[in-house]
Amino acid sequence: MARSALPALLVLAGLVPASTPLLAAPDLARAAERCEHEVAENLRRLRGRDAKEVQFLAARRVLTPQSDDETAIRGEGRYRAAGGASVSFSYGCAYNAASDSTSGVVLREAGGQRAPAAEKSFDPDLTNVSPQACESAAAEALKKLHPRVARINFGSDSRRLQPAELGRVAMTGDGSVERAPGMNLIPFSYRCEVEPRSGRVTAISTKE
Repeated sequence: MARSALPALLVLAGLVPASTPLLAAPDLARAAERCEHEVAENLRRLRGRDAKEVQFLAARRVLTPQSDDETAIRGEGRYRAAGGASVSFSYGCAYNAASDSTSGVVLREAGGQRAPAAEKSFDPDLTNVSPQACESAAAEALKKLHPRVARINFGSDSRRLQPAELGRVAMTGDGSVERAPGMNLIPFSYRCEVEPRSGRVTAISTKE
């Protein structure tokens, strides 16, 4: 499986001509196509007209076969916001070849946000504090609540940092979740606590 997967990844990255006869390449190409289509649709649902010219970076795309039918995809991309600024994002999803369907779409927007004036006095060491770690913990918590979850969105503009007990850093934010394929997106909020020295997430809670 590993021998056939590596050449297929090279084809997707443009390092090997697509005409090379590789059995796994069409499946992985389809996996990338379906996943990125769902991510683009997800962005349009979340941002509406604010998400224009969605692009995916082929060089940052990673496809990992999980089984004969299942492939995990993660990568990066960008879109042009309404004001003209370029917004970067990372994404992940799972593709099932047997059903030609995707699931577990996770989208994280990058980009800075300004802290409210009232929070300027709070200046923790953020060297090891990762917003992505908090959002991953929130996504895992939602997946446990909704095993059939189809999409989870996080908006970087909703992130807020606050002091927590025992010198920890708390991060709160908002997002939306599609609890099962075909259901409407439901807004949710989350709160996680991080140990700033190690970057370890010590607590996570979500509210829908």
